[in-house]
Amino acid sequence: MVDLPDQFVFNTFAFLIWGALVMWMCAGFTMLESGAVRTKNASMICLKNIGIYSIAGLAYFIVGYNIMYVDVGDIFGSFEFLYGPSGAEKALLNGDESAVGSVVDNGYAVMSDWFFQMVFVATAASIVSGAIAERIKMWSFFAFTLVLTAFIYPIVGSWTWGGGWLAQEGFQDFAGSTIVHGTGGWAALAGVLVVGPRLGKFKADGSVKTTPPSNVLVVTLGVFILWLGWFGFNGGSQLALGTPADAVAMTIVLVNTNLAAAAGVIAALAVSRSILGRIDLFAGLNGAIAGLVAITAGPTMVDHWWAMIIGAIGGLLCTIAIKVLDIVKVDDVVGAIPAHLVAGIWGTLAVTIAAGGRFHIQLLGIVSIGAFVFIASLVVWKVLDMVMGLRVSTDVERMGQDVAELGIEAYPEFVLMPEEMD
Repeated sequence: MVDLPDQFVFNTFAFLIWGALVMWMCAGFTMLESGAVRTKNASMICLKNIGIYSIAGLAYFIVGYNIMYVDVGDIFGSFEFLYGPSGAEKALLNGDESAVGSVVDNGYAVMSDWFFQMVFVATAASIVSGAIAERIKMWSFFAFTLVLTAFIYPIVGSWTWGGGWLAQEGFQDFAGSTIVHGTGGWAALAGVLVVGPRLGKFKADGSVKTTPPSNVLVVTLGVFILWLGWFGFNGGSQLALGTPADAVAMTIVLVNTNLAAAAGVIAALAVSRSILGRIDLFAGLNGAIAGLVAITAGPTMVDHWWAMIIGAIGGLLCTIAIKVLDIVKVDDVVGAIPAHLVAGIWGTLAVTIAAGGRFHIQLLGIVSIGAFVFIASLVVWKVLDMVMGLRVSTDVERMGQDVAELGIEAYPEFVLMPEEMD
């Protein structure tokens, strides 16, 4: 039996355990979204979210990872890198001790890195789901998810974490305020603009129909699950746990992550009455997510006060953006655009405050990624609308997708089936 150095073992273990925690964020998104929509659409949300994770895993395995981390000219010659352990790792598994050096030089098992990166892809796709809920066709949404996870997100990743042109310019985004959350937010914005608002959301007299969460308990549980998963999201992005310095750095990242989320909640609640006309629980919950998103680009600062300030401003901006979307008649069911896109832009710029980023480079990254993702997503949404149709029929939207498309209600004891209405 070959003994590998502790650094290799700890680095690989960190990728796997933190990746598993990030995967659990899928449960958080499912709870958040299913509790935020009306009960007649909750089952569809559950189906969409398990579909998102499955499509993301397959698409990133077959196509996306190579686009993101392998030179374009070498994509088709590097499938061994994608489809399983490296040649040296396979040799080691077969008992070839001479392969130890090559394996250790990489610092971690190849597929542990793939797993950790894959769950980030699923997170970006989950952001889109909540924004366009209650009126999007399932297969059309799944088709967009396939394009997003196989091509759009990996191209953004290749520019940045893959060592591409933005990385060479010095763009900094530690765990993905823009790379992950901004990508998901821009794709969601394009989607809601193409599919349009829900029936009756914006009335002819200019008023907005309030759509409070159908299950506040489930939404709150979802946010707590996301908060927990974010420790893996940001902590794991240290990408190493093999030295005392890595352990200390990871500790700082986790503490800053927690402080920013807490500050986001308090700031959102503090301003919700003046902005939204009430002390708003939903604003507070989104404030937590906004604080988490905002700190994700640069959670490494050793002065923890900055984490609280960045998180608080994220919560404030998110609450303002929720109101602005209503004013401009953009229907985002769960507040994904304010929490992920708006807070992500702020967090990416905030890297210049205490995490060493350069403002013009950070702005360049935001603008270039935003322009690419929004335009590419807009094209994909419009093509899908022409080919498959995006929006469910008026009858389906009124009845709810659970009964009309799935034949199953999330809360059947509270809802009459069509045959029971006579």
